[in-house]
Amino acid sequence: MEDNSRIIRTEYSEEMQKSFIDYAMSVIIARALPDVRDGLKPVQRRTLYDMHELGIRYDKPYRKSARIVGDTMGKYHPHGDSSIYDSLVVMSQDFKKGMPLIDGHGNFGNIEGDGAAAMRYTEARLQKVTQEAFLADLDKDVVDFMPNFDETEKEPTVLPVKIPNFLVNGSEGIAVGMATSTPPHNLGEVIDAMKAYMLDENITTRELMRYIKGPDFPTGGIVTNKDELLEIYETGTGKIKIRGKVEYEKSKGGKTNVVITEIPYPMIGMNISKFLLDVAALSESKKTQDIVDISNQSSKEGIRIVIELRKDADPENFVNLLYKKTRLEDTFGVNMLAIYNGRPETMGLKAVLKAVVDFQYEVATRKYTNLLAKEMDRKEVQEGLIKACNVIDLIIEILRGSKDRNMARDCLVNGKVDGIKFKSRESKIMATQLMFSEKQANAILEMRLYKLIGLEIEALINEHEETMANIYRYEDILARRDSMAQVIMNELEEIKREYGRKRRTAIENAEEAVYREKEIEEMEIMFLMDRFGYAKTIDMATYERNKDAADAENRYIFKCKNTGRVCLFTDIGQLHTIKVMDLPFGKFRDKGIPIDNVSNYSSDKEQIVFLTSQTELNLCQMLFVTAQSMMKVVDGGEFDVSKRTVAATKLQEGDRVVSIVCLHEQKQIVLQTKEGFFLRFAIEEIPEKKKGAVGVRGMKLGDKDNVESVYYIQNGVEASIPYKSRNLVLNGLKLGKRDSKGVKVRA
Repeated sequence: MEDNSRIIRTEYSEEMQKSFIDYAMSVIIARALPDVRDGLKPVQRRTLYDMHELGIRYDKPYRKSARIVGDTMGKYHPHGDSSIYDSLVVMSQDFKKGMPLIDGHGNFGNIEGDGAAAMRYTEARLQKVTQEAFLADLDKDVVDFMPNFDETEKEPTVLPVKIPNFLVNGSEGIAVGMATSTPPHNLGEVIDAMKAYMLDENITTRELMRYIKGPDFPTGGIVTNKDELLEIYETGTGKIKIRGKVEYEKSKGGKTNVVITEIPYPMIGMNISKFLLDVAALSESKKTQDIVDISNQSSKEGIRIVIELRKDADPENFVNLLYKKTRLEDTFGVNMLAIYNGRPETMGLKAVLKAVVDFQYEVATRKYTNLLAKEMDRKEVQEGLIKACNVIDLIIEILRGSKDRNMARDCLVNGKVDGIKFKSRESKIMATQLMFSEKQANAILEMRLYKLIGLEIEALINEHEETMANIYRYEDILARRDSMAQVIMNELEEIKREYGRKRRTAIENAEEAVYREKEIEEMEIMFLMDRFGYAKTIDMATYERNKDAADAENRYIFKCKNTGRVCLFTDIGQLHTIKVMDLPFGKFRDKGIPIDNVSNYSSDKEQIVFLTSQTELNLCQMLFVTAQSMMKVVDGGEFDVSKRTVAATKLQEGDRVVSIVCLHEQKQIVLQTKEGFFLRFAIEEIPEKKKGAVGVRGMKLGDKDNVESVYYIQNGVEASIPYKSRNLVLNGLKLGKRDSKGVKVRA
């Protein structure tokens, strides 16, 4: 059997590059980005067109969303039902779109992020504005149509939208290597700006902004960077800062409630619940102690988030904290990217209006050319009928004398009288002079007898006069750009009058939010941590009253300032700092909080070697000793850091810190090894180093030996330890030198 298949050899990288570019362009043009002319993505355009074709008008009953989705997918958009239904849902949500295009009936989701019900439960129909401003004139050949995916239907390449929908409803979409993000605007302002551009095409962006103040988000809010909007509209890119709207209400006991009535546009959906969690976290992390209660009282009437504050709280300062630490102040990234002349292009405000106005002129030209042609046809027929009424007796004679329709039509058009029986020779001569057109002859042959009534003839004459007026008007519109512009502007004004609404978003220049933390009265308190790692702080008086119990029950006890930090050194050479304010302050019998919970310290990976206050560290020198007998003295000021975790010392491989101490009256040090060697020498032999140094060797060790314990001796004070069932006096050990082997102590 002969194999007719061909194997095409090609460079793999070239094939991948070509295929990826084809895929990327398909996503960009046919999926993700809107056309600047109608402001619609293909899935949105197809959904609206399908609803138009199904006759689901604003004044007709709702139809099941599943019916619309199925029909759209089967005819125009074979990319899955979820993308079609998602776009239908979004086009019906008044909190996402400045001007919803679909009238949804049922659960179409809400501003708090709850999704729409399944498409089998919901119903939809077109909004009146969609029918009148988006889909009107489709029957007048005003836009091009193309075959659908299987070439069984025709679909419009663009809808004849009469308004700059790209600006009014905005758009968001992610393509391959690019994304579009255009904020919604106020319909009335956009129409005013479009009319201003039509009157003066040399108008500047700054002048256009007399009409378009800035974005108009359906959720309201306050745009706070008014002075930056000009550059954003010039370039089509930038960041819009937007805040929620806050009101203050007095409540019982002289308290003040902070009530959020409008949210930033990016907070739509699940970000509202995240905002509530963020506010609660501010209280839990002690960023603020002003919050008494928080509740979300939002309903169909609008957003209402109530935060109850303490009586002595500063509400304005608290709101500034919300602006800085939560999404109550957010940014909307603008990238006005759209398909223009078949290519993706980032467009400024003026460029968008130019594209839309050019499109309006193109649509109007095609519309009135089509209407003019129809009126010319009507005029021809009307003139034929009027002429026929004047010689109606002759025409009746021709019809009665003809054998068939063709013979009669030939006589009316070409004056052929062969075969036709006339009553008189004069009638035959007059018949040869009839010169009707084909359309006129057909109209005459199809004319009904009642049209010969006087009133009907009068109506025909009036209709002809109306047709002539229309022809004159259409010719004027097509001949003069000013006339066409006036027609377009009149339509825009009607749309603005019927569908325009007041601006929701305020535009202003707001100062950056500044939060002033409450000044805390600095005082000395006691830090306590038990052997289980639970830490707390108590005031000095409480400690003095419970001194014996506190000393017996806790492993670490020291003074610290309530505004300071606690420094925790571990055996792996790490320093963890903890804000004293993060520790619970209260009663002596309170349990406290695990030290792991307020620091980066992990008891599973490291052990505490030394714990003290930052204040104490700044006043002393620190002595470090490791298991491999590396030693150094470090100035405590080096550990005055703000980071939560830093390296306190440098360790050799396999080494760990055995002892850290603040040097005060200690004069000598005793190192004890696992093998039972002891070395006593003067602390002054240990050099001062930086915290990043390894240090010097303190004692010569055997191959498998290491330093196990470290002891410190003060002048004139006897120090002893229990060792192998006897009491070992450390002062009695032979005084040696650093970096010597020491002596072995036997039982």
